[in-house]
Amino acid sequence: MPRSSVPPPVLHTPPLGPLLEQYAAGSVLACEPVDEGLLNRGYRLRTTRGRYFLKHHFDPETADPAAIVRQHRATLRLADLGVPVAPPLTGRDGGTVAVVAGHAYALHPWIEGRHRHGGQLTLGQCARLGALLGVVHACLEQVMPTQETATPVRKRLIPAQRRARETRKPLGASGCSGPVGTESADPVGTFALMDELLDRVRRHRPADPFDALARHRLLERRRLLERHADRRPPRGGSVGWVHGDFHPFNVLYRDDVPDVPAAILDWDRLGVQPRAEEAVRAAVIFFVRPVGALDLAKVRSYARAYRRSAGAAPAELAAAVHRVWWERLNDFWMLRWRYERGDTRADPQFPAASALVVWWTREYDAVREAFVE
Repeated sequence: MPRSSVPPPVLHTPPLGPLLEQYAAGSVLACEPVDEGLLNRGYRLRTTRGRYFLKHHFDPETADPAAIVRQHRATLRLADLGVPVAPPLTGRDGGTVAVVAGHAYALHPWIEGRHRHGGQLTLGQCARLGALLGVVHACLEQVMPTQETATPVRKRLIPAQRRARETRKPLGASGCSGPVGTESADPVGTFALMDELLDRVRRHRPADPFDALARHRLLERRRLLERHADRRPPRGGSVGWVHGDFHPFNVLYRDDVPDVPAAILDWDRLGVQPRAEEAVRAAVIFFVRPVGALDLAKVRSYARAYRRSAGAAPAELAAAVHRVWWERLNDFWMLRWRYERGDTRADPQFPAASALVVWWTREYDAVREAFVE
C-alpha cells in the first residue's frame, strides 16, 4: 500500500480538567507527550502537587478496564514485595482507572530516569537484569492466581477502543507469543505470507532502498525456512504469569543508581505464558547489536542470573531458545506494518532484526549454549 494513501494518525488531547478532578493531584501546569511507545500514549504531567505520568490506554488489545485493574492490582502487590514498579495512583472514588469521554486513563508517579539497551550495560548490570526478571516471575507466582483459576478477562471495549480496532498491533509486534497452548508457527502459512509480502514489495511506489532490503530478506528467509522446516517445535513449556513485554523501553534506570533498574514499566501484556520464553525474548531484544548479532557474553551473564533467580533448569531455557528462534524465523510483523498498514514506525528496527534471524540460524549452537551453560 502506498504510504500516501494512509490517513495521518488522529491527534488526541487528554481531558486534563475532568481527569485531575478524579485525583487529588492539583491543577495542571504543563503536559508534554512522551515519545516512547508504539501503541498506548503517555504524557509527562506537571501540576501544582508534583509530577506524574498520565497513561492513555488506547491499544484495543489490552485496554479493557477490567484488565487494566488486574494489572494495577498486580503492580501494587509487587511493590509490596519490593519489585521496582510504578503503581497507579488511586482516585477519589477508590479506583485506579479513569474513563473520560470513552477513553481509559491511569495516573502514575513520575520516575526520573532513562532507558538503556544492552550495549550500555556492563556484565554485572546484565546479570542484575536477568536476576530481576527472575524475581518478577517468582513474585508474580505469589501475587497472581494459579493458572487453573486465571481465566481470561472478557473484553468489553469502550467506544474509543472499538474505533481503534483497525489500528491494533499484529501478533508478535511486542515480541510475545500467542495465547498459552497455541501451536508454533506453521511454515505452510509462513510461505504464503512471504509470497504476499513479496508481491506488496514489488508493487510499492515509489520504490526505495528499504524495499530492496525487504525483498532480499524475504527471499533469504524463504531459503532458510525451506532448509529448517522440519524443526518446528511443539507447544511451549512451563507456564506462569509474566510481564509480557520486557524490553529496554519498559525498564527505567536512574543515573545516580545505575546498577539496578528504578522501575519496570508497561504491564499491559501481563498474562500467563511460557516463562523461559519471555527470558529469551527479552535477552534477544536487549543484547542484539546493530549488525544483527547477539552479544553472547552479556547473554550468558544475564541467563545465568535468571536461571538462579527463577529456579529455571537449563533444559527449560534450551527449549525456549528453540521456540523463540522458530518464532523469529516465521515472524514478519515489521514488514506487515509497513506494507499492509502503511505504518513505518517499526522500519528502523528491521535491518538488525532481520539480520539477527540469519545470524542466529548460523550460530544456533552457540546461542543455545550461552543460555544454558
